[in-house]
Amino acid sequence: MTYTNNDRPGLRALIAVRLSVRTDESTSPKRQREAGEEEARRLGAEVVGYAEDLDVSATRTTPFERPELGNWLARPDDFDVIIWWRLDRAVRSMGDMAELTRWAKRHGKRLVFAEGPGGSSLELDMTSIMSELITMLLAFAAQMESQAIKERVTSANAALRAMGRYSGGLPPYGYAPVQRPVGEGWTLAQDPKRVEAIETMIRMLLDGNAPNAIAFHLNSEDILTPRDWNDVRQGRNPKGRKWVGQTVKRVLLSPSLLGHQTYAGSVVRDGNSLPVSITSDPILTRDRFEEVKAALGERPKGAAGTRKDTGALLLGVLHCASCKGRMYRVPAHGYSVYVCRARTKGLPCEAPAAIKTDWVEEYAEREFLKEWGGFPVLERVTYPGYDPRPELEEITTELRELYAVRESRRSRVGLAIWQEQVDALEGRAEVLEATPVQKERTELVPTGKTYADYWRIGDARERRFVLLDTGTRLECAKGQRGGRPADMKRRAMERLSIDSQGTRVQRQGDTAA
Repeated sequence: MTYTNNDRPGLRALIAVRLSVRTDESTSPKRQREAGEEEARRLGAEVVGYAEDLDVSATRTTPFERPELGNWLARPDDFDVIIWWRLDRAVRSMGDMAELTRWAKRHGKRLVFAEGPGGSSLELDMTSIMSELITMLLAFAAQMESQAIKERVTSANAALRAMGRYSGGLPPYGYAPVQRPVGEGWTLAQDPKRVEAIETMIRMLLDGNAPNAIAFHLNSEDILTPRDWNDVRQGRNPKGRKWVGQTVKRVLLSPSLLGHQTYAGSVVRDGNSLPVSITSDPILTRDRFEEVKAALGERPKGAAGTRKDTGALLLGVLHCASCKGRMYRVPAHGYSVYVCRARTKGLPCEAPAAIKTDWVEEYAEREFLKEWGGFPVLERVTYPGYDPRPELEEITTELRELYAVRESRRSRVGLAIWQEQVDALEGRAEVLEATPVQKERTELVPTGKTYADYWRIGDARERRFVLLDTGTRLECAKGQRGGRPADMKRRAMERLSIDSQGTRVQRQGDTAA
């Protein structure tokens, strides 16, 4: 049954999004939201909310048991229509669909799927017996597909368990080979000491520490790097390699933390596009792994960990010459000073530096403007690219799943629905295959102002960003105390060294390359 927009005065829409890690891990929540929003515009409805249930399986939970959607379904007066991307985002069993349709009929709600059979939208009015019949037929198809997927996943996991013996070589950081509890051979289990190091990295990262600071802490605790630890495992003397920020990031972003096998940095997948497991006891859950990825992706280049609410001009710019750590502005007797706080963080520093705020900020301003003031500022403008391959991989996985269950369609109706789904996916795949990859590009655009202009009109926070953007770094060494103020200031200036040879592409005469 169809309706015109005039039939729906003040229609309120709830957009429901679901993502199951086990069966459709690569499906994008953004894609589902956009499809729902487009369908709401077609209906002339106002979107009043989103029910996003991520890492939730439809085969294990009913719509009423999901955290977000269940909360909305308990408040039926807050919306008029629920929009899903496709029916399998709502349910994967006839029983769940029957329960959902009874609820919709009782409360007078409409159920809409932005992509129904054949790719066009499907709207179900629960006051119509034909809608109920169509709903049950679609739910039957979804349940058959879910059962087929479950059987293939079970079969694949059984095969992996049969073949997943540890065959030697270097285990991923955080794991150690152990004898299999059942049968002959070896497998991988968590290495307590390495896992403790990983948890330390994650804790420091989520507390706001940059990867370089985490590396400094690991070195101070004499924690072996992955390569040194592998030397120990192979009976060789470790070479005393040091942790660096990139090593920390590489460890924390490795899919092996999820228990996935990797090769050349990529996840190894089986014939069903499922990740091959290296262990039955992964170090991190998916939620924890995504939290770590988000924390590592939040820091802009050149300004990692900078607080946006501070008035300290040289935060992130001024460093202690002894430990290379940041110096922080703190109040003193009627004035303020920048000090090294390594020891307060439990980090070593042989000669912590300190200097009066007005002295060092005056020096930094004078030297920076002398070096950079007359040069024009170029603004970086980034144009996003587009890569059709991730979506094509999703469609490839879905097509494989559909082709695997074709023989399970016993009725002409079921086969017709199956064919419509396949045709829609293949049509989209054809479009994606013809779409070229467009790389992200960045251009430098003149702003018409010099660094001196920006310095003159900016406040302390904006000036600090100018210093950071140009790569300016200032180091202060520990000095002698006492004497006349003039002598103390002179000695303080001698303890400072500034490097403002940062991003030269921003200087006049240089190119964006």
